[in-house]
Amino acid sequence: MRWYGTPGSWQRYLSYFFVGPLLVLNLWVVEQFYLYFEYLINILVIAAILAFLLNQVVKRLCQRGLSRPNAIAIVLAITLLVVSILLLLLLPLALQQAEELLTQLPELANTGNQNLRHLDNVLQRYNFPVGVDDLTAEFVEQMKGLAAILPGIAITTLGKFVDTLLVLILAVYMLFYGGQIWRGLITLLPQEWRTVVDRSLQVNIRVFFSAQLFLGLFMFLALIPFMIVLQVNFGFLFALIIGVAQLIPVVGATLGIGLVVLLILFQDAWLALNILVIAVVLQQVKDNLLSPKLVGDLIGLNPLWQFIALLIGARVAGFLGILLAIPLAATVKTTVLHLRAGEQATS
Repeated sequence: MRWYGTPGSWQRYLSYFFVGPLLVLNLWVVEQFYLYFEYLINILVIAAILAFLLNQVVKRLCQRGLSRPNAIAIVLAITLLVVSILLLLLLPLALQQAEELLTQLPELANTGNQNLRHLDNVLQRYNFPVGVDDLTAEFVEQMKGLAAILPGIAITTLGKFVDTLLVLILAVYMLFYGGQIWRGLITLLPQEWRTVVDRSLQVNIRVFFSAQLFLGLFMFLALIPFMIVLQVNFGFLFALIIGVAQLIPVVGATLGIGLVVLLILFQDAWLALNILVIAVVLQQVKDNLLSPKLVGDLIGLNPLWQFIALLIGARVAGFLGILLAIPLAATVKTTVLHLRAGEQATS
């Protein structure tokens, strides 16, 4: 008999009673630890995820007969080329459009009041309790506040550039030495947990982040032609916002599309409706055709549990917690099911 009792026994239920408060206490400790070392943890975790994803490509090249040092050199060269293109071509364009958008937002909001007043009349006709004029005034005030902090954008951008270089440097070191560190961390777990946690965590992180990056890239590239054809101002930036929002699981797509449609609404209501329809159609293609093929049932989490995991992750570690919540929750589920199966086999 284990310390927490056999399945269905009163000892088992009593252990559950104590596990709840201990779990909450541990989450609070993890939150405080994260807040104290937030910058260091963010850099290390992002570098570790990047190194892990690059290592999957390195493994495939090694399977084709290349030595690991040569495979790492090829992968790093390609990665450096891609990052250079992003930093030199795409990032300046995105930052330029972002700055122009923030500068023009108050003006766009004022010029878009006519469309919103028409919508307000329709809502009042059906006794809808929210006045669009009030929302518009609040939005304009918020945008004026954002425009006031534009001088700090350059400094923030420089800091992010330094962080990006640091992440890349750490990812290179982790490609060479990360396996040893990971095996040392796994040995800290109980013996019966090590294999299942190691395998499950690696599969979940690989599948989740590879799928999210591919799906985000799909939305970004698929929206660009429509933005050009419809002559949407700041179209590149809007497509990038929707693509990056795909990295946030469950709610990211809705938030990204909603924000972009709201911003376009201040330019042209009909244009905003067209972009909404196009984005929703592409989103359905992504969710119903691409996502099942990329992810399938490997994550194995109910959508409700995914949402709960996101809330817990956001509370404990902010945006980083949101990114890691679902693969970690899926790993916990797999580990618990494995331990239960082991108990049933021995009972």
